[in-house]
Amino acid sequence: MALQNTDTDLWTIAAQVTDPEIPVLTIEDLGILRDVQREGEDAVVVTITPTYSGCPAMGTIQVDLENVFSKHGLGARVELVLTPAWSTDWMSEEGKAKLEAYGIAPPTGTKPAGPVSLGLTVKCPRCHSLKTKELSRFGSTSCKALYQCQECLEPFDYFKVLS
Repeated sequence: MALQNTDTDLWTIAAQVTDPEIPVLTIEDLGILRDVQREGEDAVVVTITPTYSGCPAMGTIQVDLENVFSKHGLGARVELVLTPAWSTDWMSEEGKAKLEAYGIAPPTGTKPAGPVSLGLTVKCPRCHSLKTKELSRFGSTSCKALYQCQECLEPFDYFKVLS
């Protein structure tokens, strides 16, 4: 890609970086890419918001951003911004579709439906049944819960709604 020094080009470069925990999603799909600004002739500042405070993927994402800009002859400084807090509302619809195709139930709505004691109705990403149950509030990462489909019997992660 020939760099034309536009904000759009800089954003496009940053948007190539994928989430190390869910490699089918870019940081743009997740909605954690907040801003990219040129800083002088040969550097940029990339602003990202972690999905939750203490997310271990942020270090890898920072290095990946530095590397992708380095390939274009630019230095990158990555800033983590915690306010406003990230929300699953920031995820793109394309990102949610990628999650489902990957076998992870995407977040739906802006908050869990019904009292927590009744549990959530989460659609199985494999067979699309609504007959599912939560096995563990925490799945393979803190932002996911582990569910099992009662129709196809497959376990799957559900990306929790955070708002």
